[in-house]
Amino acid sequence: MKKILITGSNGQLGSEMKVISALYPEYQFLYTDVAELDLTNAQAVESFFAENKPDAVVNCAAYTAVDKAEDDVELCYKINRDAIENLGRASKENGAVLIHVSTDYVFDGTSYIPYTEDMPVCPASVYGKSKLAGEDALLAVNPESVIVRTSWLYSSFGNNFVKTMLKLGKERDSLNVIFDQVGTPTYAADLAEAIMKIVVSEKIIPGIYHFSNEGVCSWYDFTKTIHALAGIQCNVQPIETKDYPTRTPRPHYSVLNKGKIKAVYGIQIPYWRDSLEKCIALLQ
Repeated sequence: MKKILITGSNGQLGSEMKVISALYPEYQFLYTDVAELDLTNAQAVESFFAENKPDAVVNCAAYTAVDKAEDDVELCYKINRDAIENLGRASKENGAVLIHVSTDYVFDGTSYIPYTEDMPVCPASVYGKSKLAGEDALLAVNPESVIVRTSWLYSSFGNNFVKTMLKLGKERDSLNVIFDQVGTPTYAADLAEAIMKIVVSEKIIPGIYHFSNEGVCSWYDFTKTIHALAGIQCNVQPIETKDYPTRTPRPHYSVLNKGKIKAVYGIQIPYWRDSLEKCIALLQ
């Protein structure tokens, strides 16, 4: 029986991995979060691998507080770079396949065509720089790894944009939402399914891949659709990024090209609105 380790298992994606694991009874799943395994502690990671001997690792652990990261640089890098290096080294030494989840924030968002895996990276925030440093560190110690970059992640688990907009839509008569940042929402359940297809594939082809749902929208369009699907009456007004200043610059354009993951692993990707409908049905 193959043993699959899921790190960061209490987060959005980790929780979705737990759900999808029920479809794979022939595999044994190990779930850890920071309480069970501190990934920033190289010795603890080595010991865990020696004791449990996983065949595959899916790393869902990450520091994702984008604005907070600007002040919390050291911890952000410990989790997004050093922990990944520890996992990469232990995976290589133990012959385990590592699938690591990264982000669209490795790009600066100034493109106008969907980002392919080989386009130049240029992160504009501490968070984005730390995630890129994690990718680089991983590929340096374990070039046989798989990195999956994603964007605008949401789920019925954890805190995310969908849940926030549902809550605010019910509490307020009107909302202002940014319309000049575009990307593609990604349902974490769809990402979990894609990751499992990679894990169980006959031949794992290492490298960097992009995954988000299909289609494109702005945060404004996303919010309008969330409210429409949930039957919420709220006056949503489009505003520009300059009217909603944040500590950290957000990418204006975050659309990922998914051609590579579809071609290599034969993955079918749902349209973002269809997946959002499924998630809202679960939340209701």
